[in-house]
Formats: sequence, C-alpha cells, structure tokens
Amino acid sequence: MQRRIFCATATLVASLGFAGTGMAQTKWDFATAYAASNFHSKNNEQFVKDVDAATQGKLKITPHFGASLFKMPEIKRAVQTGNAQMGEFFMVSFQNESQIFGVDGLPFLVNNYDDAFKLYQAQKPALQKLLDKQGQVLLYAVAWPPQGIYTKKPINSAADLKGMKWRVYSPTTARIGELVGAQPATIQEAELSQALATGVVEGLITSSATGADNKLFENLKYYYNVQAWIPKNAVVVSKKAFGALSKPEQDAVLKAAAVAEARGWMESREVDARSIATLKAGGMQVLEASPQLKADLVKVGDAVVKEWLDKAGPEGKAVLDAFKTAK
Repeated sequence: MQRRIFCATATLVASLGFAGTGMAQTKWDFATAYAASNFHSKNNEQFVKDVDAATQGKLKITPHFGASLFKMPEIKRAVQTGNAQMGEFFMVSFQNESQIFGVDGLPFLVNNYDDAFKLYQAQKPALQKLLDKQGQVLLYAVAWPPQGIYTKKPINSAADLKGMKWRVYSPTTARIGELVGAQPATIQEAELSQALATGVVEGLITSSATGADNKLFENLKYYYNVQAWIPKNAVVVSKKAFGALSKPEQDAVLKAAAVAEARGWMESREVDARSIATLKAGGMQVLEASPQLKADLVKVGDAVVKEWLDKAGPEGKAVLDAFKTAK
C-alpha cells in the first residue's frame, strides 16, 4: 500500500514539475512577409535559434514566413496591437506614417554599405523613440542590397525615363517617377513578374536581390547599378511582450539581436554580389550610369531630400546633421 502511495505521489510531483516548466515557457509569434529562402528570413531564423539556446527553451519564438500570419502591410500594426509579439517590416513603406521611416529611402544620400550603416546610427535614436511611442521595441535592422534601375531599353539620361511605365513601392519611388515624367504604377513584389510579363511595368528601381529572386532578366534587359539608396527591414517586438520577460531573458534577446544585425548586414553585402552575378548569368546587361544620367539623378535626389526635410522638420534635420558629422 505504501509503495502505491509513493508511486502515485512521485507521478503527481513529476506531472506538476512538467506543468510548471510548461507554464514558465513564453511563446511568441514572429510575423514576416518574406519567403523562408530569403536572406532576411534565414537571418531571422538563426536569431530565433540563438534566443532558444540562450534562454534554454524558456522563450520559444515561432517564425511565420511568406506572409502566412499577416500580409506585409498588416505586420507592423499587428505588433502594435499585440496580435503578434514580433514582426518584420520594410521601413520606407511607412514613410507616410512618419518621415523617420523614410530616411534610408532618400535617393543618393548614401551609395555604399559603410555610409548606409552610419545613416542608420544617425537615424536610430529617433527611430527608437518613435517605435517606443507605438508600443514597440526595435531589436535590429538589416539592409537590403543597394537599389538599381531596371529597364527594357537602354537609358543615358533621365529624359529616357519619360513616359515609361514605372513600378513604385514607396512614396519616394513614386516621387522619383513623377520628377522624371514616368507613369507610376503601384505593384507589390508578389505581382511583379506578372506585371512585367503583361507590359504593365517597363522600368523600376529595386535591389539586385529582388531582381535575381524575381528573374527580372526574363522581361528586362538592362540593370544600372546606380546604388540609389540602401533601405532596411526593421525587426520589432511588442513593448508589452518584451517587458514581461525576466531581465536575463531580455538580455538574451538583445544580445541575439545585436548578433543578428551584424550578421544580416554582412550577408546583405554577399547577397548583392551573388545577385549581380545571377543577373549577368540570366543575360541582363549590368551597367554603370552614364555621367549625364548620374547628374540627372543627383538633381532628382536633391529635390526629394529637400521635400523630405520640409516634412520631417527639426527631427529630420537632426538626423541628417548627425549623419554628415559621422561621415
């Protein structure tokens, strides 16, 4: 009889211990719009593994790739409302919400990764302040490869872009289209291949990686490596969810985030080189801009930056001033 009582007690203690472990585990959903094969997604996946290891499984983060949890425009809001604990969003797409999100989309402000990272550091305090007001914590931000111009026909000046059906994905790309006299058309990346195949789009500015991933060489023949700007994805967590973690768990998340940011920027450089090689292998002519095209684009960039400063006010000026000082 005593043996039965002992066994029953041991079983109960074991089950309670297991339940206690289960209750102590925190679970987060991580929403992202990119395919699992994308370099941003692979970086995010490694971040999740690093957090799991550092917290010994106490914080379990489940990544949801390919907009399977929320569509791209919905992810940022989902984190703000607590419908997802973590999310990744393309910052320049939210410039109409706040000009601070559009800093890294300003054309020809930077043309290499080193300057792009300096611009990020200048932007970061204002970005963190903005996200904090929105109930979010910035974990890390990773750059896309530089943006170049894809066209069906060769271009030697901005005048050659006039009347071209021009794909846009942000206020800046739309404004550039207007300034050069192109015909802007808002096309999401998932619809890009069809838009090109049907003639809805004849030219666009996007990264080498997007060009390679979407096989733009099947419909467009020229890629001008103008390095117009180097935009970023931001990975954020709900302030409430982050605040509910223990101090050691918070530290583990922040440490893994810092590693993910450094790793992501390095990978972006490598992806750019691989993507340009893919474009060439697909038959696309990868060219540098002519002196005239460069001069025309700088004028367009100056106009866009001035307009941005008018909207961004003193906060925007402070960001650009800090960037100029860092250079």
